[in-house]
Amino acid sequence: MSIHSLSSIETVLAQMRQVAHTAGLQKIEVNATHAPDGGGFATELARSLKRVSQAQNMANTQAQAFEMGTPGVALNDVMIDLQKASIAFQTSVQVRNRLVAAYQEIANMAV
Repeated sequence: MSIHSLSSIETVLAQMRQVAHTAGLQKIEVNATHAPDGGGFATELARSLKRVSQAQNMANTQAQAFEMGTPGVALNDVMIDLQKASIAFQTSVQVRNRLVAAYQEIANMAV
């Protein structure tokens, strides 16, 4: 995974935190060891972002292991894990986009 991809991830996470903060939701902590107590959308969103982050970290680690020639790491497994992480990230971006659109629509209703 390139540095550009990591900065894009951080940008998306920052935007999602801002939307959650603006909407009055709990702060989303991706690096937390566990999700906040209770249910709700903010908790599920935090869990989802954590899973996306873990998938990207695992895929990156596996890709590095393959590059180093670690036995038992196959190229096809690396490529599949990288694609899974990419799809998870793209899904998160789409969720963020829809959250922003919904927030903007609600904000426009109040005016």
